[in-house]
Amino acid sequence: MVEAALAQARRLQGGNAADRWAQALYLQLAATAASRQGRDVQSADLLQQARDIADIDAEHRARWLRQEAHLRLHTGQTEHGSELLGRWLAEHDAGTADLWLMAQAQASLSHWEQAATWVERAMQHDADPDEVHLSLAASVYQHAGREEQALSILDRLLAQAPDDAEQWRRAAGLAQRLGDHGRAAALWEAGWRRGVLQGDRDLLTRVRLHVAGGTPARAAEILQAALDNGELEDSLEYRRLLADAWTAARDRQRALTAWRTLAERSGKGDDWLRLGQLAHAWGEEAIASTAFQRADRLGVKEAEAWQAYLKNDQEVQVKKTPDRSGQASPRGDSDQNDSSVHTGA
Repeated sequence: MVEAALAQARRLQGGNAADRWAQALYLQLAATAASRQGRDVQSADLLQQARDIADIDAEHRARWLRQEAHLRLHTGQTEHGSELLGRWLAEHDAGTADLWLMAQAQASLSHWEQAATWVERAMQHDADPDEVHLSLAASVYQHAGREEQALSILDRLLAQAPDDAEQWRRAAGLAQRLGDHGRAAALWEAGWRRGVLQGDRDLLTRVRLHVAGGTPARAAEILQAALDNGELEDSLEYRRLLADAWTAARDRQRALTAWRTLAERSGKGDDWLRLGQLAHAWGEEAIASTAFQRADRLGVKEAEAWQAYLKNDQEVQVKKTPDRSGQASPRGDSDQNDSSVHTGA
């Protein structure tokens, strides 16, 4: 069929206007046959030849232009195809499919700003875009730096495809990059509760997002439960994360307990030093004294200075105790002024 139509087109070549019109129609017929046989590159070339013939009316020329553009995009000739489709879109009322196709073509070329413009046009025409088009829109907006719009699209995607773990990760990650750590934590928590996000890595991300999102007590509770029930290996890394979470939550008793447990298990002087600093800042002088002594024995240089600070504070407190006349010791006042900085917490 292709060869027969091409033979007829060649026979009419060089004729009058009627012959040229017939030649174009035979080329279009050959293009259709080639496409049906899966020969899309040849089909696109034949449509181009048909368009180039003089005396073809504008309607047919535009139709063949659009068909050629689609074929070239389909065969991976993205730059040429997008240029042709752009020419057609500039002169005709676009359908939703063509707008999405143009957005996809520009995205394939990494022309993110142009792609974002076409996505906006497509979204204006498409009241209910499907999951594929929403994914494209989110990706384009994200690459174009329009992260608020990307996050809005991802919210819609989550409503349509709530069981897609990758979409939950993308949404939370994007919220985090926007600095909205609370939203990132809430998204991750929602994905976890749906059972979409699971496993050790997702659990740890859940914990860290809660810390970053301003809910460190929740992070500590989650991590403590995971350690207690064996969901996570009871490692020094996770014990340190637990201690940091309780510290960020300002839960003094749990924080001090967590740091003591960590220090006893790690045997590191720096962990004892951190316990002592926190205990000193929170008025737990006995705990602080023990911790600084342990840190000192383990070779932490700062520990000796912290012990001196602690001893000085204790002396100041004694000297500030009112004497029998009800007056604080003058020397105590002087000593207090000399030690105005106490903590490193």
